Amino acid sequence: MVTRLPRGPLVRGALAVLVVVSTLGLWWFQPWKLVTDTEVDEELSTVATAAPPAAGPTTGGTVREPAGGGPSGGRTAAGPLLVGEGAFVTHEHATSGTARIIRTPDGRHRLELVGLDTSNGPDLRVWLTDRPVRSGTAGWRVFDDGRWVELGRLKGNRGDQAYDIPADVDLAGLTSVSIWCKRFAVSFGAAPLTPVG
Repeated sequence: MVTRLPRGPLVRGALAVLVVVSTLGLWWFQPWKLVTDTEVDEELSTVATAAPPAAGPTTGGTVREPAGGGPSGGRTAAGPLLVGEGAFVTHEHATSGTARIIRTPDGRHRLELVGLDTSNGPDLRVWLTDRPVRSGTAGWRVFDDGRWVELGRLKGNRGDQAYDIPADVDLAGLTSVSIWCKRFAVSFGAAPLTPVG
């Protein structure tokens, strides 16, 4: 004996709703990103680990941004200067690597993510923020509470990558970087940007 499935309008409507909800759920959560990676290998700045005698003081073997007027501190920089850096801490997803702010010889700034390793996810952005980095769940959702600047979509969840910081961005007070999932308003990982020097 063969049992036939009901074919009434109620069943067809329920199936249509199920298909729409499933499609929207797949688009919203993008679960395949949990098992796929996007690797980036951009060229990063080579910063001096020791300054030449005329380049200004150093601390701990890294170049300190010289004091003085103008974007180059009163002198012409021979190469990129390390302004701030910090290691990533894990938030929603395991995250490691280093974030650093570089000032180029022409006075522009850029954020470099060195050896980033995090989970792929939907709608990931790179944010500079004024929030302190906290470990654990207490730090997951704080970065949209204050001042933040979006530098763009995360280029890849693994590897080296650089993001230009627009000239009109005031870096004063922007003390951290977050890999921010805009869709779910949560940080995958964040790094403090400790000034060098």
